[in-house]
Amino acid sequence: MRRITRITTVGIASAALALSATACGKSSTESGSGSDSKATKAAIAYDIGGRGDQSFNDAAYAGLKRAQEELGAKIAEGEPSDGEGDADKVQRLTALARAGNNPVIGVGFAYAPAIEKVAKQYPKTTFGLIDDTSKTGPNIANLVFNEEQGSYLAGVAAAKASKTGTVGFIGGVEVPLIKKFEAGFAQGVKDTNPKAKVLTQYLTQPPNFDGFSKPDLGKAAAQGQLDKGADVIYAAAGLAGAGAIEAAASDGKWAIGVDSDQYNQAGLSSYKEHILTSVTKDVSDSVFNLIKSVKDGKPQTGEVRYGLAQDGVGLADSNPAYKKMTDVIAAVDKAKKDIVDGKITVKTAP
Repeated sequence: MRRITRITTVGIASAALALSATACGKSSTESGSGSDSKATKAAIAYDIGGRGDQSFNDAAYAGLKRAQEELGAKIAEGEPSDGEGDADKVQRLTALARAGNNPVIGVGFAYAPAIEKVAKQYPKTTFGLIDDTSKTGPNIANLVFNEEQGSYLAGVAAAKASKTGTVGFIGGVEVPLIKKFEAGFAQGVKDTNPKAKVLTQYLTQPPNFDGFSKPDLGKAAAQGQLDKGADVIYAAAGLAGAGAIEAAASDGKWAIGVDSDQYNQAGLSSYKEHILTSVTKDVSDSVFNLIKSVKDGKPQTGEVRYGLAQDGVGLADSNPAYKKMTDVIAAVDKAKKDIVDGKITVKTAP
């Protein structure tokens, strides 16, 4: 297992020592504005792929960084290790909580068992759990999204933009969360073009979660779908999705990003012209809002859901080429209105 410790500036030396001594995986802390010992201290523990995935984790970091800049929060980060288990996550969360961070946010459903355990040990600390409602508690905020709704819009866009009538979906790991992405996407495609064909592939099966972290797996899967005639590919696969985007771009076809607006991700700039749109989840705002709620003395707890009606999920329009597709935009806008108005109910399982 990879074990790297990275410590930057922190306001209280003992906190830094505690974090570096006990956190499994790569960790860092950064000071916020000012040196007030009572300043809000917030931390996130990253999901598979870590910061720099151009997707899910980077969206969470954006919310943490915003809290640093706008709220003066001191921030800390915990990176995952290759092949880690729940015990490693417990160790990481414990270190972050012991260092005085409040809230401590686990990025991804894989943190559910660890947060359930650590939250009981630190009842005065608020814990954020993104993408999971299976573990609850008086000091746990379950930050969840209607991914299927955003994915439905992606399906509408894919069906309208496709010239071959064949599109592809790539899931990182076949778990219920990613099945929501698949279900919404396939429904959006079929509702728009009943004759369209949706190719579906999952990269790995649990407990193997490499499908969220290895771009080569996404690239190979996308190439297989391209070879079968797909000309629009949507990957919900974390860092592995970058490989799918690369394959689609190299073949001159469309890719649809996920979680972040991947058209604007620096690490994907070489392929941006072929990123038609991205299904966005407002992970950034969910992180920032939780930190602000703690700072304001009214910490969020229980289920905090972000859906299409609240713009908690959506479809990005950063690509100028997409903005020119007036028929696609019109179809997407109509679908969004119909979902919000209750005329369309999006499935959460295929």
